[in-house]
Amino acid sequence: MKTLLTGGAGFIGSHLADRLLAEGHCVACVDDLSLGRRENIAHNLGNPRFKFIKADAADARALEAVFKRSRFDCVFHLAANSDIRAGGDCPDIDFNRTFLTTYRVLEAMRKYGVKKLVFASTSAVYGEGGKAFGEDSGPLSPVSLYGAGKLACEAWINAFCANFGMQSWIIRFPNVVGPRATHGALFDFTNRLRENPRKLLILGNGRQKKPYLHVRDLVDGILFVFKRAKARINVYNAAGEGVTTVDEIARAAVSAAGLKNVIFSYTGGSRGWKGDVPRFRYDITKITRLGWKASMSSVAAVRAAARELCEGTCGK
Repeated sequence: MKTLLTGGAGFIGSHLADRLLAEGHCVACVDDLSLGRRENIAHNLGNPRFKFIKADAADARALEAVFKRSRFDCVFHLAANSDIRAGGDCPDIDFNRTFLTTYRVLEAMRKYGVKKLVFASTSAVYGEGGKAFGEDSGPLSPVSLYGAGKLACEAWINAFCANFGMQSWIIRFPNVVGPRATHGALFDFTNRLRENPRKLLILGNGRQKKPYLHVRDLVDGILFVFKRAKARINVYNAAGEGVTTVDEIARAAVSAAGLKNVIFSYTGGSRGWKGDVPRFRYDITKITRLGWKASMSSVAAVRAAARELCEGTCGK
């Protein structure tokens, strides 16, 4: 396939680019490098099937120029704000980086006849609740602007599919961990321990509990759903088994760093920041019935990612 990958220099996008190239596809990577990093894709720059275009996916003119140059078979749209806390401080961030980028992609697809879209959504669309959320759960009541932006994107994708003959695969990600990460509890803990190996600050009370998925498993899940699900609009939760507490993440970071007797300090409260969902569970029955299963549980994914983040740098 000829694929357009927005956000392709980011944490998840760069791993997806690697996999698409490994499967023999051509990848045009669009990223403005505001969150993505050139070093994430440096190893692919010499590949004749890979092209990097520095551009903002929210810029209609720049994006249309990309569509004019190539006839794409599919768009993998990952460009978005990935820092939920930052979006809570400045609402424009999620409007521009999360929603507007999606609208621009959809409109360019409509104009240039591209019919297939794989969209990176999130568990944040569900909001809060004690039950395990499945794809048909509702009403959806996100508590973060990031979640609201992604839910708005899903609505527009549904409408474009209905009106313009498009097909979509909407994958709702949990918290994702692994190499090239740029944010998240594990990333923060690893960096804090490098600065102070004796004391670790933890936002909230440490009892927040959510599912975590390793980025390699996520890429597997994305492509599995894309290849196997055949409906006009395909919505799937992607996650491994179980959930992980923030305290467990902190202990994994400490263990990976080879440290002992680290003092945990808490800011207090049930959540880490405004818009944080302190407890969340996925229902992954639908993706399991499709035939996909993550290779690692939530806890195993966190422990593996902690080792990868610390390799060669922590405890020295």
